[in-house]
Amino acid sequence: MTLPLDNTPTTEARMLEIVFPDHTNHLGTLFGGTALAWMDKAAFIAASRYARRTVVTARSEQVDFKLPIRQGQLVETIARVVEVGRTSMQVEVELVAEDLLSGDREVCTRGRFVMIALDGRGRPAQVAQLPANDGDAA
Repeated sequence: MTLPLDNTPTTEARMLEIVFPDHTNHLGTLFGGTALAWMDKAAFIAASRYARRTVVTARSEQVDFKLPIRQGQLVETIARVVEVGRTSMQVEVELVAEDLLSGDREVCTRGRFVMIALDGRGRPAQVAQLPANDGDAA
């Protein structure tokens, strides 16, 4: 596994998008399908960077649309690998909307995606376990 300069595995991906009119519904808020596509893309990037393998989406779970995201807002999509099985990775994803003029930020949508690592023949492939983090101990 390739490690960043500080020798810790990369478990996070962040993307920025601006909500343009073609991303919105008749109410001027982000289409749910567009939000899901952005979340799936970020989950894919986070899992690919962590596993350093081809990955595919196996499942999306419990996506909660808490607040609308409005046209003109900046959206930061934050994906984190939070659990690793033998061939699967669970990735938590948040959409954070930011008002560009005030700087106010709110988490609007949260979800979890299960990604599967594949080998060169398209079969599930083993991935490394998450490193122990002393800060996570209860």
